[in-house]
Amino acid sequence: MAWQTEEILQLKLDRFNFAGFVFFSTICSYNFHWYLTPGSIRHSERILWGQRRRSLQLLGCGIGLVGSLWFFFQLYHHWLPIGGAVVLTFLYSAPKVPHRAFSWLSKIAVGKTIFLAFVWMYVTTLLPAFMADIMLADVWDLVFLAAYRFFLIYAICILFDYRDREEDRQQGIRSLITFLPEKQLDRLYYISLVIAAGLALALAPAVPLYVVFSLLAPVAVTALVKEYSQRHTSDYVYYFFLDGLMMLSALLHLGWLAAGGI
Repeated sequence: MAWQTEEILQLKLDRFNFAGFVFFSTICSYNFHWYLTPGSIRHSERILWGQRRRSLQLLGCGIGLVGSLWFFFQLYHHWLPIGGAVVLTFLYSAPKVPHRAFSWLSKIAVGKTIFLAFVWMYVTTLLPAFMADIMLADVWDLVFLAAYRFFLIYAICILFDYRDREEDRQQGIRSLITFLPEKQLDRLYYISLVIAAGLALALAPAVPLYVVFSLLAPVAVTALVKEYSQRHTSDYVYYFFLDGLMMLSALLHLGWLAAGGI
């Protein structure tokens, strides 16, 4: 997703070190988050597997931390936007830290889903732009792409939170998904996708048509899979298929370029 941002906006930055930082930071943050998350065993064999291997999660967190620090030092002159990404990522998992200094955050985190979608958007869209060595030709392209990413990811996050809403309520985690009636939640879901589609079309004058198609494809698929994902809660549906929809556009984009644009 970060690579696609660089391609669409024609950014000039240290791609290797930036990709390394994003990769290892993701390994670190995911292992940290899931180490702190008991989760619902009725939904996920993956969670049961993780609960039996807490030491492996700590090892993954440590490896990710060492790797991200290494690449951060290669990018230290961009410490401010990178630091913003680190703080935002930590704050998402902070309510799960078993300490009074952080646990109170879960009581005020009404916008949990909004916050998560924003973190994904920031790391994959705004952060590459902030680190670019040249000014953008048109800042509106960045605005449209960032907003497109946010609303697409937000819709996908709604499906995850819908699945977990009973557990969230039991744990006192507050979000719009645990608060809204189902009909209003459906409306929010489809409005988010309509906005994402509109923003993808808004990029049409500035990017090739195959890029617009690649952006619209995951929106269309996400709109079609809502009922299926609510009936089937397996790990493959959520952590492979739905998570994969976030990077589907980038894969289609890469496939087109690899085929020589034919």
